[in-house]
Amino acid sequence: MYSNLAIDFSDLRLFRCLIDRRSYGGAGKLHGHTFLSLQDGKIRSLSQSGSGADDTLQGFERRSERGFGGVLRSTHHSRRFSHLRRHHDLSRIRRETPRTHFSLLTRWEDSISHRVVLAPMTRCRALNGVPNAALAEYYAQRTTPGGFLISEGTMISPGSAGFPHVPGIYSEEQVEAWKHVVEAVHSKGGLIFCQLWHVGRASHPLYQPNGGSPISSTDKPISERWRVLLPDGSHAKYPKPRPLHASEIPRVVEDYCNSAVNAIRAGFDGIEIHGAHGYLIDQFMKNGINDRTDQYGGSIENRCRFLLQVVKGVVSAIGASKVGVRISPAIDHLDATDSDPLSLGLAVVDLLNKLQDDTGSKLAYLHVTQPRYHAYGQTESGRQGSDEEEAKLMKSLRTAYNGTFMSSGGFNKELGMQAIRQGDADLVSFGRLFIANPDLVSRFKVGAKLNKYNRKTFYTQDPVVGYTDYSFLAPVSRL
Repeated sequence: MYSNLAIDFSDLRLFRCLIDRRSYGGAGKLHGHTFLSLQDGKIRSLSQSGSGADDTLQGFERRSERGFGGVLRSTHHSRRFSHLRRHHDLSRIRRETPRTHFSLLTRWEDSISHRVVLAPMTRCRALNGVPNAALAEYYAQRTTPGGFLISEGTMISPGSAGFPHVPGIYSEEQVEAWKHVVEAVHSKGGLIFCQLWHVGRASHPLYQPNGGSPISSTDKPISERWRVLLPDGSHAKYPKPRPLHASEIPRVVEDYCNSAVNAIRAGFDGIEIHGAHGYLIDQFMKNGINDRTDQYGGSIENRCRFLLQVVKGVVSAIGASKVGVRISPAIDHLDATDSDPLSLGLAVVDLLNKLQDDTGSKLAYLHVTQPRYHAYGQTESGRQGSDEEEAKLMKSLRTAYNGTFMSSGGFNKELGMQAIRQGDADLVSFGRLFIANPDLVSRFKVGAKLNKYNRKTFYTQDPVVGYTDYSFLAPVSRL
């Protein structure tokens, strides 16, 4: 099992829903995994015979010899990965526990040690689209034993980029390069998913094969409120996109599927489908963008058809438990507005729930960006409603989704703790705080001061400055 978000373990009330056997009909096993019970302030592992060893809760993490770090110390990669396939399904969740308490994420207990997740963030350090040693160091710095990381947005095809020097996962060279990054994370006991990304109209002919037009659901360009970052560091307005013909969409779905397979070949523990923030999938889902009159436009069901096809295809290719989905129904980043964000979000949840029911397998998680998400430093960017409307939307999605729920967008330690305590999220992902604080988990644990990030270095190509040179906490001397 994993601990809560930097909350003192002495408050054992917060853990009773995780380990109270009454919720599960006494001692025994669930899906082949051992129950845990609370006895004398300790976590006791109970086999079917009712015996087991003690594992005292100390500090922020639960130390376990059977933990994910122990698995990853194996030098035999194929053996290690087969163990992950058997035992580290990220998706299973018990919904019998009250939503005002923690939810029990079964089959995470040997892999995830805390709820602080590295959010996917574009950093522009993969020169010519190929991961390098700097990326391996960057992700390794932010890895903790049992920690969960999501990679930066990763191109699924040559024309899917909208930033300079973002990594891809569609070529053999890229797959081989990612192996070193993934191994760096695994060697420190972490778990990492690859975020699959197609920016759609949020691109430029300079990023397109043969200088063509970016693709989208529409021919409407992004407004001049936004600017695309070009390879030379300058900015330009977004060009008019080319709407995809319905006959072309299966090829794009295939690109997602092939990239998912490539990610698993590279050693990733799973993938996240980026369906948020105004990029290609979001451009189909939002009626402020999608003006199509075919089977991919009009009704919510039609607008979500592309997302569902991608999810189904990827699930078929690599398995549901290795697939996460990210959405942002109430975010207007890159002009991605919708007239009814709540209905859109609930429609996506319904489709994912039905897919899980039909396949009999849970997705790894649903990752939803909070409406308070701030893009490019614009303090009110992304907000489509009042605080009350936004809170209702997030709670409604969390309640409706039958699976692991991750939340992101504008969190600090206190807000993250609040989300966990109130049952509004199972996991919380952090972005910019992780940029400047590679040891963010440790700083949360001890309440240390956080480094300030330098926005000017977010999208540069320097492999060190603003990337891997942020300071760590000084080691504590012990007598």
